[in-house]
Amino acid sequence: MIIKVTDPCRPLEFDLARPLEIEVGCGKGKFLTARAQAHPECDFLGIERMLERVRLFDGKCRRGKIPNAHVLRLEALYTFHYLLPAHHARTVYVFFPDPWPKKKHHSHRLFGPLFRTALWKRLEIGGKLEFATDHKEYFDEVCAGFATDGRFERVEAMPRPPEVWTEFETMFREQGLPIHSAAWRSLPAEDLPLEPLTVPPEAEPREGIARRVSLKDR
Repeated sequence: MIIKVTDPCRPLEFDLARPLEIEVGCGKGKFLTARAQAHPECDFLGIERMLERVRLFDGKCRRGKIPNAHVLRLEALYTFHYLLPAHHARTVYVFFPDPWPKKKHHSHRLFGPLFRTALWKRLEIGGKLEFATDHKEYFDEVCAGFATDGRFERVEAMPRPPEVWTEFETMFREQGLPIHSAAWRSLPAEDLPLEPLTVPPEAEPREGIARRVSLKDR
């Protein structure tokens, strides 16, 4: 089911009596719907920005009659910062996020101090982050960030047999690319409120900018 956000300032409602697992960048839902079918006692939330993938995920849930899997079309950092209950998610999966390989684009990467803080706030104490990527430099950067964060400890990554590989993992493995995986568990720490997110100056909308539209685009 697609979750429709009518008020971006109002947190989403979850059944706190049921465990919650979240996948960031869930794509068409291959991994998360398989998890949901195997664990009907748990709720599953996929976060995906591409509309076509959201619709395909929703179609899988409807055809497979998977009532415990839901998908949200929204930016991940905003979702974790504002819309999720505190210390409720037992596992968060981030598989093959965009590595933004050019150095000038590294600021667009998901993992950073803001996301780690929001992630810790949403994981239950002892909850896990499962991470995988084909991009070694990004993997090393993420590992280095968690190594300096006392709110997390590194643990063994989950096994992922071929039947639950994401579409990206299947493609990368077929190409013979090495896959790098890691996991971290959240630890007790001082539970401070999250600071409001701010928009950097370069992301502020500017007046007087219009996209040129050619006749063939109309």
